[in-house]
Amino acid sequence: MTSSSWRGHLQLDYRRDGERTVALDRHHGPLRVLKRLYPEGPGICHHVLVHPPGGVVAGDELRVDAQLAEGTHAVLTTPGATRFYRSDGAVARQQVRLHLVAGARVEWLPLEAIAHRGCIAENQLTLNLQPGAEAMAWDVLALGLPASNEAFDSGSFLQHLEVPGQWLERGLIRADDTILLRSPLGLAGQPVLGTLCFLTGSPLPGARRDALLDAARNAIAKSPLAAMAGATAPQAGVIVVRVLAARVEPAMALLAAVRAAWRAEAWQLRAEPPRIWRT
Repeated sequence: MTSSSWRGHLQLDYRRDGERTVALDRHHGPLRVLKRLYPEGPGICHHVLVHPPGGVVAGDELRVDAQLAEGTHAVLTTPGATRFYRSDGAVARQQVRLHLVAGARVEWLPLEAIAHRGCIAENQLTLNLQPGAEAMAWDVLALGLPASNEAFDSGSFLQHLEVPGQWLERGLIRADDTILLRSPLGLAGQPVLGTLCFLTGSPLPGARRDALLDAARNAIAKSPLAAMAGATAPQAGVIVVRVLAARVEPAMALLAAVRAAWRAEAWQLRAEPPRIWRT
């Protein structure tokens, strides 16, 4: 880390106060809560997190740590894309760690990450789920600037998604790895890749797992990206949807549709997209 690098740390503590999910937050550096909203009533807290500098550059480190107590439900998102810019050799890193006790729920739904040409970046998400906790989390990555025809022709991007003791996915995308980027067994030349997970701290009963898979596959079948998407259950408490696309917007639309279907199936809730997405 250089003297000009940013180090931001945001701590979130969700607790139940009667029927209301309340949150205490502490921040250090340029990472903080922009808005706290309750569009679904007092039990579900929608949080909008913001990084005022607007981008993550060489040597920057951003950390979000959240603790969710029993009976809390938080929806966390961002008002815009997280941009990882060209590096001079140092790593730009974002780490998110979510800790849920039994009976807690979280939805981690940031807008897309953009890997600009020449970036050296790491994006890490870890969810510690006690038995009885449940979560949805997604990650949408744009390599380069697809809408502006700017290729991701130098640099690297490391993605890390982990549920300790249950599931670990860690993949390095290098701009010079043409086999991964171009092969039909890799990204098939698509610059946008998205992942949405339904995660539980306890093994999913077979019938519930199958119902969630069916809900995801039905949403995928209605999407223009149906041929580039799929849903699987690699572990007893993990369901994963993946999609490849030429642009961010259709990938996000598909993941949002699956999220809506999962909310209805798993939690008997309406879709209720974060309000910041519509402003």
